[in-house]
Formats: sequence, structure tokens, C-alpha cells
Amino acid sequence: MVPIGIMQGRLLPPIDGRIQAFPAEQWPVEFPRARQLGFELIEFIFDGDAEQHPFMTEQGRRRVRAAIDGSGVRVESVCADWFMATPLHGAEAATRERALDVLERLIRNSAQLGVRTIILPCVDAASLGRPRDQAVLTDALMRCLPTLTSAGITLALETDLPPDPFQRLLAGLSEEVFGVNYDMGNSASLGFAPADELDAYGDRVIAVHVKDRLKGGGTVRLGAGDTDFDGCFAALARANYAGPLIIQGARGVDDVATAAEYLGFVRARLVRAA
Repeated sequence: MVPIGIMQGRLLPPIDGRIQAFPAEQWPVEFPRARQLGFELIEFIFDGDAEQHPFMTEQGRRRVRAAIDGSGVRVESVCADWFMATPLHGAEAATRERALDVLERLIRNSAQLGVRTIILPCVDAASLGRPRDQAVLTDALMRCLPTLTSAGITLALETDLPPDPFQRLLAGLSEEVFGVNYDMGNSASLGFAPADELDAYGDRVIAVHVKDRLKGGGTVRLGAGDTDFDGCFAALARANYAGPLIIQGARGVDDVATAAEYLGFVRARLVRAA
């Protein structure tokens, strides 16, 4: 059975009106809520003040472990949004070194909590549109390869590259450590076809975000946008993907009720794709 999880913060009120942000001191509340709804996983968000994030302090990691043990809801992945503002391929050398230091500490600390995958978003301000960006990123990733290998963690790249350029980027990275986070909604917004993407690199997908977006537009409720969910789930099935699905849907008036609705939506699509 494919494990289904929820993106951190989706069972709590938004932070400063943002659709996604690390929920500061409220985050432990989500664990029992997630369990009650039937979610098996919560994907943590790493953003804000990196040094104050619970993954980066001993006391914080103890609190996360207690929340996991007390609820049975696992944390197997981290969405490292911090690196969108401070990318590993940034313009300044000092900034790149800072980003690499933070990533390596995040890898080591995440391993202590049972995390298996760290998602590295290379979109928006951290886009890889220029060949220089791809080369610099590849160099940084190779430098953190020993840390990833030692920690037993894989790193999933999420990019806005079309299928063929993304496949070429992946070809230069070890498939045992580096893979793809497939974001259904972001791909729909960019106008990419699921079959084209997953035919190109489906065997490298190690994480999936379930989201709906309008083509060229923003996030909407699951089923209200241009994401080809049947096509996505069918293509993932052809690629033999059996990893977790993390729901990253639009907010609702009642976020807990919305999450329950989304869970039913995903379960129904999985049945149809089987």
C-alpha cells in the first residue's frame, strides 16, 4: 500500500497568509490530527531561521522524536524550501558555502529522525534555467555526496526544467543518492505532460507531491485545475513508483476538513490507477 502523507502546516492556520511555511511552535499539534485523519506521514518544511529549526537543535530533535513516537506518524521527508532563498548555485561564493554547510548539517540531523529523503526545490528564484546554474549545482551536490552516503539519505531535485534537460542533468548524478521529486501541480502549471516527464526520468522519481495548479497559474483545490491526475498516477504506476505521496494542496476554509477531502481524492485515484 502506497503511504500517503500531508505537507507540514496544512492542518494548521496559515502563517502570515502564506500557503506554505514552517509552522513555528504549533507544529506538534499536527501529529495527532494527521493520525486521526489517517495520514501515515508528515513532510517537514525547512525554512525561516535555519539555526532555530527543530531539526538543527538537539532539543528540537528530541521534540520531533517524541511527536513521532507519540502519534505513530512518521517523518520520512523534508521539503527544504530554505534553499530557494539561499540556493546552492547562488551568485556569491560565500552564500554558496553557507548553503552547503546548512545542507550537510541538515542531512546529518535528519538521519537521526528517520528521514529518508530531502527535497531540494530548484524553482522560482532558485531556477536552473542557465547552464551555469546547473554546473554549479552539480558541483555542490557532488561535494555533499559523502555526507548523503554516510547518512543513508537520498536527495530529490525538484526543477522547472523540461523533461529532456532534466534527464541530462540527472545523468551526471549518482542514481543511488540523487533522484527526482515529481510535483504534479508544478508540472501542470508549466504545461508538461506526465507521460513525457516520467518516460524521461520516471525511474529516478523518489518523492511525489500531489498538487493541482492552473496552467500558467497558481495552486487550486485538487480536481479544480489542469493537473492530469489520472495521467500522473498511471505514469507513476508504469514507472513502478511505490514511494510516498505527499499532499500539497490548496488551502480551504477548514484546513482539516480539506485535508480529509484530499486524502479521499488521492485514495480514489490510486484505486483507479491500480
